[in-house]
Amino acid sequence: MTDDSKVGTADIGVVGMAVMGSNLARNMAHKGFTTAIFNRTFAKTKDVMDEHGSEGDFVPSETVEEFVASLKKPRRIVMMVKAGPATDATIDQLTPLLEEGDILVDGGNSFFQDTRRREAKLRDMNLNFIGCGISGGETGALEGPSMMPGGPKESYEHIGPILEKISAQYEGEPCCTWIGTDGAGHFVKMVHNGIEYADMQFIGEAYELLKGIGVTPDEAADIFANWNEGDLDSFLIEITSEVLRQKDAETGKPLVDVILDAAGMKGTGTWTVQEALNLGVPAASIAESVFSRAVSSSPELREHAQAALEGPNGIKVDDREQFIDDIRRALWCAKVVAYAQGLDEIRVAGQEYGWDIDVAACARIWRAGCIIRAKLLDRISNEYAANNLVTLLEAPSIKAELAACQDSWRRVVARATEAGVPIPGFSSALSYYDMVRAPRLNAALTQGLRDFFGSHTYKRVDKPGVFHTLWSGDRSEVEIEA
Repeated sequence: MTDDSKVGTADIGVVGMAVMGSNLARNMAHKGFTTAIFNRTFAKTKDVMDEHGSEGDFVPSETVEEFVASLKKPRRIVMMVKAGPATDATIDQLTPLLEEGDILVDGGNSFFQDTRRREAKLRDMNLNFIGCGISGGETGALEGPSMMPGGPKESYEHIGPILEKISAQYEGEPCCTWIGTDGAGHFVKMVHNGIEYADMQFIGEAYELLKGIGVTPDEAADIFANWNEGDLDSFLIEITSEVLRQKDAETGKPLVDVILDAAGMKGTGTWTVQEALNLGVPAASIAESVFSRAVSSSPELREHAQAALEGPNGIKVDDREQFIDDIRRALWCAKVVAYAQGLDEIRVAGQEYGWDIDVAACARIWRAGCIIRAKLLDRISNEYAANNLVTLLEAPSIKAELAACQDSWRRVVARATEAGVPIPGFSSALSYYDMVRAPRLNAALTQGLRDFFGSHTYKRVDKPGVFHTLWSGDRSEVEIEA
């Protein structure tokens, strides 16, 4: 039975009272919004009220009917449930109770094609569906995350002001903006996570290089802390220093030395790479970070390879401090390439799916709240806003600094390769830099080979048309009719 005193009292509702959902609801309440809360099992809702009910104006409900009735119209509901079937089940539970114009927001890490499907389904029901990427983890959800909503633009007028107020703020600007229609928001969040994968891979490679010249974890912590004062200033560099400084309570050893070197994945990095392949966008550095995690989590492969393979072991440098600074510069360059690849994937996807994404805005809302927040993003957003960029690498301030740093980058890759230190991220990023700047690539030979064995044809540099060489005949060239 519905409590009449609750009907139409809440500004917004949150479904799902796990840590992310409860923290987001608390954030909303802290910002002055009357917040309805609901969980499939009421015990979790009660726990939130018992522990945090005094923090703001909450409207708890035991039934979904009571929850929906407690919301002002148009109803605004944020789902913070597990991506996949659980999201579909929650939508199916809510939609029969909603009315035309109500707004349903999926704040989970859903695959963007699922979001496109759900948005089309709810559109046919005259309901508004928003897929909203949320980055910042548990702390961000409570204190202000970066938010990437995509869906019907007209619905953003009703939900946007709330999302912008609860999002992280950077110099007075909200780290939230409407991204585009249907799955645009979740696509941008997916690529954000892909860049995050690459960023962590590069940091790990930098640490391995430092270890290779005898730097201890405590010394490395100091180095990363120092780097965080300059161009590498970012959340991930900051917490790298903290992780490296942490000691294991049981053994007294550096914690990083007792953690199993097998990195897990939840899927968004893999999706980023798969979609890059689908779109024909080169994102090799992001891909290498995903494959590196796969290698780390393949114990049988590593055990057999370690028993069978030989190679150099150890880095020798004449000038230790110079090499450390080279690593810093190489790390910055690699990070730029990862951003360039991710933002290019967003740009191309916007064209492919008709999203008309503002790439500068994507970089702008990543400046605070999210995991990849970094000083560099301020420059990136300004460069995209001021210039019609196809790639970040052509931005005036970026290309100048890449030119200034590339000798260090090349020395690091060469020295690591000679010493047998695996740096798939650094080397892949450098190869991408060299590939996109090259006036001519080896693809001409690839096309010749494809034409030889499969009659796949080729184009010429000196005249228009499509051609085929009669390889099994007199090897004359024929033009293929369109």
